[in-house]
Amino acid sequence: MDYNKPTQIAASMIQAGVDKLMLASRDLLIRGVLSGAILGFGTTLALTATTQTGLAIVGAALFPACFIIIVLMGLELVTGSFAVLPMAYMDKKTDALSVLKNLLLVFIGNLLGGLLYAFLFCLSTTQFGHEEKNAVALLIVKLAETKTLTYASYGFDGLFSAFTKGVLCNWMVTTGIVLGMSSTSSTGKIVASWLPIFIFFGQGFEHAVVNMFLIPAGIILGANVSFADWWLFNQLPVTFGNFIGGILFTALPLYYSFHKKTKQTSDIEKRYPSSKRIQTEVKEEQFS
Repeated sequence: MDYNKPTQIAASMIQAGVDKLMLASRDLLIRGVLSGAILGFGTTLALTATTQTGLAIVGAALFPACFIIIVLMGLELVTGSFAVLPMAYMDKKTDALSVLKNLLLVFIGNLLGGLLYAFLFCLSTTQFGHEEKNAVALLIVKLAETKTLTYASYGFDGLFSAFTKGVLCNWMVTTGIVLGMSSTSSTGKIVASWLPIFIFFGQGFEHAVVNMFLIPAGIILGANVSFADWWLFNQLPVTFGNFIGGILFTALPLYYSFHKKTKQTSDIEKRYPSSKRIQTEVKEEQFS
């Protein structure tokens, strides 16, 4: 069977967290840089499709390609780690300091990758500054201003809006991680992971790593956005929202509903071997 059950997925997520924590700092940074850049590629692909067709939903349908590449290559995306590492911690496979160190290194790697692609993309799309901004570049400028100045204009309500969109975004992103583990085949992983990523991007929710490319690229292309605008009104509240969304709506429910319940059942069977025999007899009677 190609399908993994939720209990298997929960166990796989914990093991994935343990594996991530065993990676060297160098590997975390390298894989983080690649992920940040690849999400930038996916963003410009989505925006190109949007400007060419006039339909944002087309861009949303194409964006998950970058996420799928990251999943299949086993790269490091901090938003996905926001669910995977806490599950390893909840299962007492690691300590909080190790989790925070891992997340920080991947965050830095993602940021460097986003900035790298932003710089290279802006150079290429303007022919090193010799040509006027095309439709995609203009859209990037508009989005960079919308994702910062609009929130700033609403004060605290704007900050909370950015945070909430970050929560909703990573609820879907981490669901994409979960669904990617629901299959053992590449085709199954691609189809399953595509669904929630399409959902989040199509509704304009806020993804911290996407914004590590989008907002700096907008600034380079002339957006009226300062460094402080970027971090105060988007990057920080969105990152925190992504963190809460990954833990609250993916890690905690999966761990306590599937993995911990399985552990408790196993412990009961060890303490009371007859309970397993009775359960087996009941199932056999039901199907006889």
